[in-house]
Amino acid sequence: MEYLPLIIQLVTGAGGGNAAAKLLKKLDLGIVGNSIAGIIGGGLGGQLLAMLGMSAGPSGAMDLSAILGSVASGGVGGGVLLAVVGMVKNALSAGQARQAES
Repeated sequence: MEYLPLIIQLVTGAGGGNAAAKLLKKLDLGIVGNSIAGIIGGGLGGQLLAMLGMSAGPSGAMDLSAILGSVASGGVGGGVLLAVVGMVKNALSAGQARQAES
């Protein structure tokens, strides 16, 4: 297993999670929460792309397109997971607020 693509995906996932939080302020989980959600999402996004056969070339070589693919999958995966976790957190908070009012 090559570790460079995974490291790239995790780092760009953290960046993607924090960038998504800046764009979607209501889904912000704080810098640590954004980074953790982004790291997990980046790793999952990269693995999903690898399962679909869209990662490094057939020999496993890391060329420019493979690196860019890792960056894109990590960033997008991190942003998507942050958005999902942020929406779930907001929905749970709204439900608890409604329960407290009753």
